[in-house]
Amino acid sequence: MKLLGISSRINHPEFGKGVVTNVTSQYYWVTFIDSGLETIDLDSNFEVIEAAQDDVDTISFFEVESSLVKILKKWGDTSEIIPIADKYKGGKLILEPADSNLKSYELPIDKFFHKIIMVRDRLRVMEQRINSSNLDEQSKIDLQQYITRIYGSLTSFNVLFKSDSHKFVGQRNK
Repeated sequence: MKLLGISSRINHPEFGKGVVTNVTSQYYWVTFIDSGLETIDLDSNFEVIEAAQDDVDTISFFEVESSLVKILKKWGDTSEIIPIADKYKGGKLILEPADSNLKSYELPIDKFFHKIIMVRDRLRVMEQRINSSNLDEQSKIDLQQYITRIYGSLTSFNVLFKSDSHKFVGQRNK
């Protein structure tokens, strides 16, 4: 049996299409489109779409993992872990209605902060999609200015961030 090299493409009956990212003495490490990284036996039942031979040592697992992380950060809808300011950890947000006969609403501030982070991350994904779209340049600029104004509206929440580098930045006057 001739081993497949790194970057070989396969179609596995259970996991679907994937790319071989590492080869050991017993397994192929394959990154599948639908299920992510899986290890499969060298003699597993799968279809070879495109075989790469003699490339077993040309790329490390670390390099593949780093590339995948960059791609997921750029195009995925995932959030990096952003720490909340220490003084708000475990706190709560209390909304008091003007009418004292009505009940106030309490929300753990960590949960509220997480939702703010999700809004920010989705705005970033929207920016990336606009920039990579087929829109004309003026339309891209117009949409980017609108997003910048949205960021400016969110600067009130900057007090919740532990690090200045994570805070919202709106339009700055020059």
